[in-house]
Amino acid sequence: MVTYKVTFRTGTAEYAGTDSSVYCTLIGEEGESLKTSVGEWLQLDLEQGSVDRYEISSDQDLGTIWFVQLEVTRFLLPDSWFLIQDYWYCCSVTVETPSGKTFYFPCYKWLDNCTIRLREGTAQRVCDDQLPIFQSHRQDELRERQQLYRWKVFHPNMPRCIDAESLDDLPMDLRFSSEKERNFKYSVAKALQVQQLKKFVNKFGQSWTTVEDFDHIFWKVNSSIAAFARQHWKEDWFFGYQFLNGFNPVLIQKCEKIPANFPVTNAMVKKSFRNAKLEQEMKNGNIFIVNYKVLDGIPANVINGVQQYVAAPICLLYLNKENHIVPIAIQLNQTPGKDNPIFLPSDADLDWLLAKMWVRNADILHFELVSHLLKTHIIAEPFCVATIRQLPSMHPIYKLLIPHVRYTMQINLQSRLSLIGRDGAFSKAFSIGAEGQLVLFSNEFQAMTYQSLCLPENLENRGVKELKDYYYKDDGLLIWSAIHKFVTKIVMFYYDNDQQVTDDPELQAWIKDVTEVGFQDLKNSGIPTSFCKRMELCKFLTMMIFTCSAQHAVVNSGQYDWSAWVPNSPSSMRKPPPKAKGMVIMEHVMESLPDIAQSCSQMALSWVLTRSQPGMKKLGDYEEYFSEKAVKDIIKEFQEELKTIDRKIQERNESLDLKYEYLRPVNIENSITI
Repeated sequence: MVTYKVTFRTGTAEYAGTDSSVYCTLIGEEGESLKTSVGEWLQLDLEQGSVDRYEISSDQDLGTIWFVQLEVTRFLLPDSWFLIQDYWYCCSVTVETPSGKTFYFPCYKWLDNCTIRLREGTAQRVCDDQLPIFQSHRQDELRERQQLYRWKVFHPNMPRCIDAESLDDLPMDLRFSSEKERNFKYSVAKALQVQQLKKFVNKFGQSWTTVEDFDHIFWKVNSSIAAFARQHWKEDWFFGYQFLNGFNPVLIQKCEKIPANFPVTNAMVKKSFRNAKLEQEMKNGNIFIVNYKVLDGIPANVINGVQQYVAAPICLLYLNKENHIVPIAIQLNQTPGKDNPIFLPSDADLDWLLAKMWVRNADILHFELVSHLLKTHIIAEPFCVATIRQLPSMHPIYKLLIPHVRYTMQINLQSRLSLIGRDGAFSKAFSIGAEGQLVLFSNEFQAMTYQSLCLPENLENRGVKELKDYYYKDDGLLIWSAIHKFVTKIVMFYYDNDQQVTDDPELQAWIKDVTEVGFQDLKNSGIPTSFCKRMELCKFLTMMIFTCSAQHAVVNSGQYDWSAWVPNSPSSMRKPPPKAKGMVIMEHVMESLPDIAQSCSQMALSWVLTRSQPGMKKLGDYEEYFSEKAVKDIIKEFQEELKTIDRKIQERNESLDLKYEYLRPVNIENSITI
């Protein structure tokens, strides 16, 4: 009789332990062990956070351990015919042989009423698994996953999503932890109460009388940036600063030629320059532009029977001698004409202020629906679904990517159920409703390119790589470089040459599932449909990880900071854009801004979506899916580089009045979870 020492590690999440019956069988190259009970009802085994050790016997030496087979059976309630569902979250199993050799079997799954075979943690490509038993295991795992995780069309000309109509349809491994689920429900239910907004929320259609009246819902705000915005929101330099480091720092680009539909002349803007002309300042690289043409023609919302309005502004900006980006001309719609004037800093104060408000309204619409929802949440879902469907748990790229899939499907499903759509929270507060949201999603998805998703190329194409004090750019490039270096080392470790990438059928099936199914309606984007070279794979993996972590942190974390003071980022406008100068009075401004109820909804929503989340897994915090020491060392190097970047950002921030912390690695979550 041969005895093996087997250790089971149970997760620390709430309800991770189990009272179900659990049996373990070791399967090796020379046979199988005895099936051994390792957990029974009313035993103090396999409890939350526990590490339990057992001895499992075999009639003969099993040689190399190929599988750990776990059978989890629900227990029958006494005096009842009902089986009680009782998931067990198994992190890993470790097997020590009589000779002292140790085998590590990662799991990281919720198990209930099932039989599962765990493979040893050394990553294996399909060509590495020559034995038929391993080939069958890979195929069976993928076949089971493809039946469980199916594609669904959410809306034509948009990315596909997971096939689930409700949270109950999601497999347990895609669900929030109990603690996170409870925290999320609490935040949604208590947002108005916590923010002291409850007494205002039912005042539909009622305008604030003065801008200062917004202080009635602002006094409970706990954000130094929001407080700064409250003090400086009218100032041109602060308006321009937000294009660099606000919640939507992805639109500003260098202007080398004034668009034909934006007839700005030197005479209009010469007061903004000291001794130069517009043409010369463009040549000097000091003129920038933000164009919201994507909003042109998008249907406006109707909230509680009140028509809302959407503009598609063009804003010209100047990098002045004080190194501030300041607005110098604003046109509120795309078609020039007498009823679409170009507003200037020299205009009447309220004319200029209202024009800037319209730009800020366009910015929050673009930010929330395009930069945030579409270009992180919605496009990340095909990456996640394809990873689970096409890469078996032994594949090195699966092990690399699975931490970046965590919780994304549930938060996206909840967004489809309660955030967007006719009855969604956005439709109750924003000037683009359900119909307009789908049009905008579809249009922008169709226009999306691979280059736009890759930060270095995106910055190069916008002509902003040399812009100073552009902290999104500076910090983002550091994070991008660190991720790229990390994934390159992983890829090079497992693939000796380009041909091995080309010949990996699972890898090719994965990218094909992303592009030909998940992104089926996207044409001519430049996103690869296959991989022929290792560096092509490295670039795509970097883009995916960056999108699911750092880019989401950028466009999610600042919502409350920049929109808690509602006049700085009004979610909706209730009057049409002015068609002439000199006609604006304060009453018109207040009737244009969100009403009292909308203001409360905007603040509550931004608070819910940016508050700290329980159980956060930071970028670089990987579960032990890999068992190879060399790969663990690569992960540790990545973690150390992220710490170095974090210290560098902290040192930079010490001298700033407005600290840019969205891309500090300690604030970046590994995946899209909120």
